[in-house]
Amino acid sequence: MSAQDNQDRKVKIGVLGASGYTGAELLRLLIGHPRVEIALLTAERRAGKPMADVFPQFAPYKLPTLTAIEGADWQKLALDVAFCALPHGTTQKVIADLLERAPHTKVVDLSADFRLADPAAYARWYGHEHAALQLQKEAVYGLTEVYRLQIKAARLVANPGCYTTCAELALIPLLKAKAIDADEIVIDAKSGMTGAGRAAREDMLFAEVSEGFHAYGVGHHRHMAELDQEFSLAAGREVIVTFTPHLVPMNRGILSTIYVRGTKASPEDLHALLAKAYASEPFVHVLPFRTLPATRHVRGSNMTFIGVTADRIAGRAIIVSALDNLTKGASGQAVQNMNVMLGFPETTGLEQVALFP
Repeated sequence: MSAQDNQDRKVKIGVLGASGYTGAELLRLLIGHPRVEIALLTAERRAGKPMADVFPQFAPYKLPTLTAIEGADWQKLALDVAFCALPHGTTQKVIADLLERAPHTKVVDLSADFRLADPAAYARWYGHEHAALQLQKEAVYGLTEVYRLQIKAARLVANPGCYTTCAELALIPLLKAKAIDADEIVIDAKSGMTGAGRAAREDMLFAEVSEGFHAYGVGHHRHMAELDQEFSLAAGREVIVTFTPHLVPMNRGILSTIYVRGTKASPEDLHALLAKAYASEPFVHVLPFRTLPATRHVRGSNMTFIGVTADRIAGRAIIVSALDNLTKGASGQAVQNMNVMLGFPETTGLEQVALFP
C-alpha cells in the first residue's frame, strides 16, 4: 500500500450504545467525517432495527443495522476505533472483552468507568469495585487541550464528563499558574436535559421539568471526584471544590458560573492568562474581558466559550464557561480525541458553527 493509499484509507468505526443521545450525536458528527467508515452500531433494546427507526434524522444515510453487543465478533470486525457510549458500570467488562479479543482496536469511552485513576476513589463514588484494573491503569484522561500528547499515544481514552470539561477548561490554566486561591472555588453549573440520558424516567417527564429549575446531586455529585482529581493535579496539591449542578428545561447546553479569588492576580490578569493558554486552541475561545457566553452561542458546535469579569468584591472574579453537553461535553470531544489518536487533523469533522437561533 502506498503512502497516499494509507493517507486516504477510511478507518473502521464502531459505536457501542448508538441508541442514546451521545450515540446519536456521535453519528451526526461521524457521518460528516471524511476519514471514517461506520462499521458497527449496537443497541441492546433496539437490536435488529435500522437506526432510522430510533432516530429518524438518519433515514437518508446507509448505516449498519443495530445489533446486540453479545453478537459482535471483535476479531472479525477489526475496528480501528470503538466509541463506547454505554451506561456507567457495564462499560468495564465490555471494553475488557473487546481489547482482549482485538488488542489493536483503540477505544474512546464516554462513560465514567475509566476517568478516575484511583481505584479506591472509583469504588467510593460509584459503589462497587472496578472490574478492569489493568485497563484503568492504562486509560488516559481525555481532556484534549490538557493531555493531547498522552492521548496521541493512547489505546484507551476516558472521555471527561460534560460538567467537568466545562469547569476544567476554565480553571486548569489558572490553577497551574497558581493565579487563584485553590481553596475558594465555587462552581454553579446548569445543564440541559439530555445530560440525564434518554432512558424513560418519571422525573424527566415534561410536566416534571418544564417551567422549573432545580439543583440536584447537591454535595455528592459524582463529577466532584473528577474535578478534585484534575484540579489537584493542576495545582500540585489537594483541591476540593464546591460544585452544584442544576437541571434547566432546555435540550442542550451547560453553563458554569465560577467564583474565584485571585492570589496576586486581578480579574484582568486571569483573563489574560486564559486568553494566552487557549490562543492556538481550535475549540476553546476566550471572549473579550467582561463579555460573557450563553449556551445558545455554542449549541451544536464543539466549542467552549469562556468569559471573565470582575466581581464587586475586591480580589474576586467571575468566570462563565459554556459548551454543548452533547458535543464538546461528550461526543464532539470523543471525535476530537479520535482524531488525535489516529493522527488526523484535530478539527476534522468538527468544524460546524453553532446553530443559532
